[in-house]
Amino acid sequence: MRNKTVLLTYSLLLFSFLLPSCHGKPSSDEEEQQQETVTPVTVTQPVVGAMQEEIELNAVASFLQKNTIKATTDGYLKSVNVVEGQKVAEGQTLFVLKGKEAENLGATINNLDTAIHFTSQVKITANSGGFVANIAHQTGDYVQEGDVLAEISNAGSLVFLMQLPYELTPYLSKNKTLDLELPNGRVLKGTVSSAMPAVDPVSQTQSIVIKVNNSDGTIPENLIAKLRLIKNMKNNAVSLPKEAVLADETQEHFWIMKMMDEETAVKIPIEKGIESAKRIEILSPKFSPDDTILVTGNYGLPDTAKVVINEL
Repeated sequence: MRNKTVLLTYSLLLFSFLLPSCHGKPSSDEEEQQQETVTPVTVTQPVVGAMQEEIELNAVASFLQKNTIKATTDGYLKSVNVVEGQKVAEGQTLFVLKGKEAENLGATINNLDTAIHFTSQVKITANSGGFVANIAHQTGDYVQEGDVLAEISNAGSLVFLMQLPYELTPYLSKNKTLDLELPNGRVLKGTVSSAMPAVDPVSQTQSIVIKVNNSDGTIPENLIAKLRLIKNMKNNAVSLPKEAVLADETQEHFWIMKMMDEETAVKIPIEKGIESAKRIEILSPKFSPDDTILVTGNYGLPDTAKVVINEL
């Protein structure tokens, strides 16, 4: 009985030693999972140069001067010689008015002397060149003296009105000339002329008058142009593309991922400066043009990460 017990004990010990060897070596897939994750990224270098911080605003084309054409006497409109939108010159005949009393008087005069040829017609002309913005009456209408017949927008008074938030008015001194981009891609040079003496009570914006060259008369009223107001400028700013700068959800803390060697990127907290449309100035820490900064693949990386650089 004792021999059987001893034999069973030895058998159990031998089995306990052989059991781990049955599992064999880890598979290749398991080895890959145990290896550290490597993230593909692209990189860039800091750039030292001039930067300017801008604000994009809109400006609307508007005629500051509009002349009203009125009837000079009572009568019927015999003819209307213009249509809305037509360009007219100063002195051009717009309406021909025929007074009822004048017609009767003209017939009497013509009967007395046929050489006079009294027509009883009154011509109403444009008092300035421009575009016909509105026509209030048509041929055959009876009008009284002083009635508005049409409105002419003075072509020389076309400007762009920029709606500027009042808190930004101190920046006007740095922006006497502006580039206005039209919807068709055309760029106009504009000059800040004056400011309207009132602000919108709701938006608290002030209309700024920007003069442009509209000698060809091709700019229509109410056309919206885009412009950029310069807030700040620096000559030797160290900057990175906006994609390289990361932030937390509250936009209070900012950082970049910097390559420390050929395969390791680390998190570096930064302090931002001015921003342009595509770049951000880095105030601290100080970077050099030789530093390598992640520009894609950087989102969601830990403080220290293994990466592989892909060529752009």
